[in-house]
Formats: sequence, structure tokens, C-alpha cells
Amino acid sequence: MKKSTFLIVGKHAVTEALKNPSRKIERVFLTEDAKKNLNRANNDANLLKNINVFYKTKKELDNLCGRDDTSHQGLIAEVEHLENITLKEYIFNEKKEKIILLALEGVTDPRNIGSIIRSAAAFNIDGIIVKERSYPSKSKLLYKSASGGAEHIKIFKVSNVNTALKFLKSKNFWVSAFDTSSNKDFTKNKWEGKNVLLFGSEGKGLKKNTLSKADFYFKISINKKVESLNISNAIGVVCHYINLNLKN
Repeated sequence: MKKSTFLIVGKHAVTEALKNPSRKIERVFLTEDAKKNLNRANNDANLLKNINVFYKTKKELDNLCGRDDTSHQGLIAEVEHLENITLKEYIFNEKKEKIILLALEGVTDPRNIGSIIRSAAAFNIDGIIVKERSYPSKSKLLYKSASGGAEHIKIFKVSNVNTALKFLKSKNFWVSAFDTSSNKDFTKNKWEGKNVLLFGSEGKGLKKNTLSKADFYFKISINKKVESLNISNAIGVVCHYINLNLKN
């Protein structure tokens, strides 16, 4: 049975998809200039080999993008979803002693999720746990914001985040919730072993029931004149620090 497809847009998103042997690409729509730039930037690889290529004008690509005002940069690809293993399969098969996972609750904005994926991939996070029902898996904005990062990290879509946390705790993971009400700076913790970094939405934060699943509660210390960080920026800061202190 043929799988359903969707569109991803933008130079980095499409280029990284073309480089990913695990990503099935049905068609690529691009301008003549975009093809020249693609070949120039990747002159050691013929990324469009065996790909169905259709040349379009910028206006035609604008129409393909629809009304979400996503900048395509002359490149659009029609792709299938990656074949991701489940969270349980990953945990049962992964033998590493050090694992870092992100878990998101109530984070639904495609731009924020895309930026989180980009940071997580950049700082060697092993995977991201999201609620399947609220994850915008076909969003062009998500893939554009991820800037190719979606090709380099596992996304574990679960029916219930709390159930996933309970399972991970049974497999010797520490769950650390990042919450504004906490008094402990996360940089004061000795990060080691297997960890889940738990974040909630900017507006509502983490639900009380979800917070109760955490072993530790942390905050990010910032200038007191600034109220808070954007969720994707906050996660980027945490991932960078923990990557330096746990992975090395």
C-alpha cells in the first residue's frame, strides 16, 4: 500500500532530506536557480539522482506552499514519513549507558517544535517524546524551522506522555522537570546516566499530574529584568549545557 505523502519546504529542510537515505522522496519541485545553488553547495554528490524533478517558477512554488506563508527558497519536496521505531523498541535495543531524551507536554506551535528539533539534533539529544495527537507531523513550518534537523533525530510519538515517563522511570531514567516555580539552577546538578528533560508549554507549563512524575525540578537562571525565555530558546540552552557535561 502506498504511504501518504506531505510537503516540506526550504533549502536546508529539502537538502537534508535528499541526503538522508532513509527518507523516501516522491518528487522535488524547484526553480532553475535553486538547482544551480543546490549543485554548487553539494558538488561532491548528485542529490537529484533518481529523483522525479519538476521545474517551477517562484509563483508556482508559492501556490504549492499554500497560505501558511512559509518561505520555500525555491525548493519543495514531496516526502513520506521516516520509519521511526517506537520508544519501547528504542529503549530495549539501545545499550548506551548515557542517554538524553526530551519530553514535551502541551508544546504544539510548529515553529517552536521545529526550533526544538533543530537544537536537539545540534546538541546530540537522542530523541524527543511528543504526544502523537497534538504533534503537527506534516507541518511545513515545523520542517522549515527544524532546518534539516528532523532528518537527524528520533521523534517518539506516544499516546500519553505520563505513561511514557512511568515506563522510562522503570528503566532507570531520571526525569527532570523544568518549571518556573523551581528554585534549583539546572547547572548545579551533576548530569550523568539516563535522563529525560521534561518541558511544558510557555503559557500553561507542565500539568500537576505530569510534574508529579519528575524526580528533580529545575529552573534556568536568567537576568531578573527578563521575564522568561521562549520555550525553544530555553531548551536550546539546556541541551547545549547538558551535551557538554554529559556527553563528553
